[in-house]
Amino acid sequence: MPTQISLRRVTKSRGERLLLDDVSLAVRPGERIGIVGENGAGKTTLLHLLAGAETPDDGEVITVAEGGVGLLAQTPQLPPDRTVGEAIDAALHELRTIERRLRDLEAALGDADEATLGLYGELLTTYELRGGYEADARVDKALHGLGLAGTGRDRPLGSLSGGEQARLGLACLIAAAPEVMLLDEPTNHLDETALGWLEDDLSAHRGTVVAVSHDRTFLERVATTVLDVDADRRTVVRYGNGYAGYREERAAARRRWEQSYADWCDETARLEAYAATTAHGVAAGRAIKDNNKMAYDRAAGRVQASVSGRVRAARERLRRLREDPVPPPPRPLAFAARPLTGTADGDLVTLTDVRVGNRLAVERLTVAAGEKLLVHGGNGAGKSTLLRVMAGQLAPDSGTVTRRGRIGYLAQEIPVGRPAERLLTAFGRGLAGTEEEKEELLLSYGLFRPRDLHTPVGSLSAGQRRRLALARLLARPADLLLLDEPANHLALGLVEELEEALDRWTGALVVVSHDRLLRRRFTGRVQRLEAGRLTR
Repeated sequence: MPTQISLRRVTKSRGERLLLDDVSLAVRPGERIGIVGENGAGKTTLLHLLAGAETPDDGEVITVAEGGVGLLAQTPQLPPDRTVGEAIDAALHELRTIERRLRDLEAALGDADEATLGLYGELLTTYELRGGYEADARVDKALHGLGLAGTGRDRPLGSLSGGEQARLGLACLIAAAPEVMLLDEPTNHLDETALGWLEDDLSAHRGTVVAVSHDRTFLERVATTVLDVDADRRTVVRYGNGYAGYREERAAARRRWEQSYADWCDETARLEAYAATTAHGVAAGRAIKDNNKMAYDRAAGRVQASVSGRVRAARERLRRLREDPVPPPPRPLAFAARPLTGTADGDLVTLTDVRVGNRLAVERLTVAAGEKLLVHGGNGAGKSTLLRVMAGQLAPDSGTVTRRGRIGYLAQEIPVGRPAERLLTAFGRGLAGTEEEKEELLLSYGLFRPRDLHTPVGSLSAGQRRRLALARLLARPADLLLLDEPANHLALGLVEELEEALDRWTGALVVVSHDRLLRRRFTGRVQRLEAGRLTR
C-alpha cells in the first residue's frame, strides 16, 4: 500500500529542548491514527509537522494528498470581528474557488477547445471527489451534530464562548472534507451526543484521520493505529490493532521491565556472593599428604589462578551492571486510606438545603464511609461547585454542610500559591520524614522524573501541577476523596493506573468525570447533575 505521509529522520527542538530525535514513520491512505503521550512530549508539534505548519530542524516530511490537508488546532484562532458565516466560507475556500472556476468555464463551454474541456473535466472530478455539491449540507449537519444548530450565520465570532469557537472550527473542518484531517484534542468541549456524532463521522471519513487525544473511548472507537510520542527516548512508537493493541503492548512492556529488573537484581546478588565467597573456598579441606607438598602447592596455585581469574571477571561484570542499572518500575498508584475507627457506618459529608446562587440547589446529599459516588452532567451543570462545597473550599449562600474525618480534594484547576517553591518541597510540605525519604516516595509514583524535583512550582505546566496535586493526595491518609475530573492532563497509562487505585480504595469517594470509560467501569452509585440539581 502506498505511503501518504512520510517522516524521514526528523529532528525537532522547542527552544533548547529536544522533542523528536531522528524519527521516521509512515502513514498510509485511509488510516485513522491516534497520537498519545505525556504532556509536553511533542504531540502537537508532531501534528504540526505532519500538516506542514512547522518545519523540522533536520530530516524531511512528505505529504501526498490531492484532496487537501486540514488542521484543527487545539485552540482555533478565529478573528472576533468576523461572523460565523464568514468562518464557514473561509473553511470552504478551496471548494468555493473550484466552484467559481467551474461556473466560469461552463459559460464558455460552447466554444471551448480540447484543453479547456480537459481542465473542466479535471476540476469537476476534483469537486465531486471533495463532495463539493454536499458541502453546505455537511455544514448544517456538522453544526447540528456538534450542538451549534441554533447559531446564526451572522453572529460575530467574538460573541461565542471558547467551547463554541472550538466546536465551530471542528464543524468547518469536517464540512471542508479534506483528504487528510489532522485534529488536536477534537473531543474537548463536546458533550456525549456530540462525541458520538464526531466518532461516527470520522470513522466514515474516506480519507486519513490523525488525531491527538486523551479520550480513551474516542481512541477505542476511531483509531486503527496509535502513535506514542515517547518523551524519554524522544521518538515515536507505533502500535497496531488500535487502542486495544496499544494497551496490550504497554502491559507487555511493563512485564518485560519487571522481569529485567528482577534479572538485574538476581544477577547482581549472585555476582556479589560469588566474588565475596569463592576465593575463600579454594582447595578447602584437602590435607597435605607425605612427600606431596610441591605437587600440592603447584595444584593449589593453578586452582588459585583459575579462581582468581573468574573472580576478576565476576567483579568486572558486577561493575558494569552497577554502572548501568535497570531502574525499578514505578510501583502501582495507591491512596493511603485511613478508615475511621468505630464509625464504619458513619456519614462523612452531609449537605442539607444547600444553595449557591443559581449554580447549585441540593436538598439532601449524604456520603457515608466507604461509599463511592460518581457525579456527571453537562458543562456548567454545577459539578465543580458541588465538590468545592463538599470540600469546604466554598461556603454556600444557604443551607448546612456537615463534615467528619479527613478529606482529600483534587480540584479541576490547580492554583499556584507559592510559585517559587520547589516541586519536592511542595510535595513534602506537612509530610514526616527526611527530604531523601520524601524524594524516594515521590519518584516511586512514576509521576515525575528526578530532573523535575527542583523545578519551581510556578514553572510547571498545567499537567505537571495536576500530577503534583495527585501525588500529594497519594501520600496523605484520607477518609474521603473528592476528585474533580481526575483524568484531565494525565497520560493514558496513568489514567488507567489511577482507575485501578480507585478500585482498590477502601475509603469514601466522590468523583466528577466526563471520561466515558471511567464512568462505564465505575462500580458505585451514579447521579447526574442538571442545572445545579441532582437527578437519577
